Amino acid sequence: MKQIFSILGGDMRQVHLAKLLREDGREVMTWGLEQGGAPGGVGLDQALKAHVLLLPLPVCRGKQLNLPLTDTELEAARLWPRLRFDQLLLGGMVGELGRQLMADYGLTLLDYYDREETQIANAIPTAEGALQLAMESTDRTLHASRCLVIGYGRIGRMLADRLLALGAEVTVSARKYGDLAWIQAWGFQSLRTGGLTGRLERFDLIFNTAPALILDGARLGETREDCVIIDLASAPGGVDLEAAKQLDRRVIQAPGLPGKVAPRTAAAAIRESIYHILEERGEPI
Repeated sequence: MKQIFSILGGDMRQVHLAKLLREDGREVMTWGLEQGGAPGGVGLDQALKAHVLLLPLPVCRGKQLNLPLTDTELEAARLWPRLRFDQLLLGGMVGELGRQLMADYGLTLLDYYDREETQIANAIPTAEGALQLAMESTDRTLHASRCLVIGYGRIGRMLADRLLALGAEVTVSARKYGDLAWIQAWGFQSLRTGGLTGRLERFDLIFNTAPALILDGARLGETREDCVIIDLASAPGGVDLEAAKQLDRRVIQAPGLPGKVAPRTAAAAIRESIYHILEERGEPI
């Protein structure tokens, strides 16, 4: 017996997710996506009858369900009591909410975003989106530009590789000696993230991928006035924005790029993650 999916809210990633699931022959209902043109729109009562409920990424904005594509508002706390313990809830950036719902309502909420395959897939549109921002924000080519990528995780690796392919002069910083060894092995110049002080004045572009405050006031003061800083880290980011404003440095905050620059690709990654979760649980797909 095939699963019936309901997608509740979200952005264009969820709109494309509904279309992709339908292309796979799945039965899909949607609610809260009417402004994005999602197929299968139904009322909330009907949507809640499905066995698998697909929630937004992130699930909530404050106390409200994340519903940017509808004029309707729904406080998340009013939704949970209406659900059944035998339903499977899948959402993005779940955090502590999963434990809370299990303890309070006996509900199972799993994170389709916090999986290695999804993170890797999302690193690709993030890197490409960062390149797009860089090209739109500078008066020079990326070729021959002196670029610093802070952090050598999934996004840092994808981004550094693409910058090098475009002919940029790429330096990558990392904290771990093992990462520094890989950075050098792949042909990049390397810096320890803790040793950036005194070495920032030469860069035309700085991309931060580290989810920690790296570019504080002192380090920002070392950057050139025409340096463009693109912060790809999730909130609160890795740049002291108040200091940047005082120093008149240009900072572009760019978290969540996959949903903005490539929502269909991001939706495909979510779809695969959903299928993997169902398979691991022994549920019909």
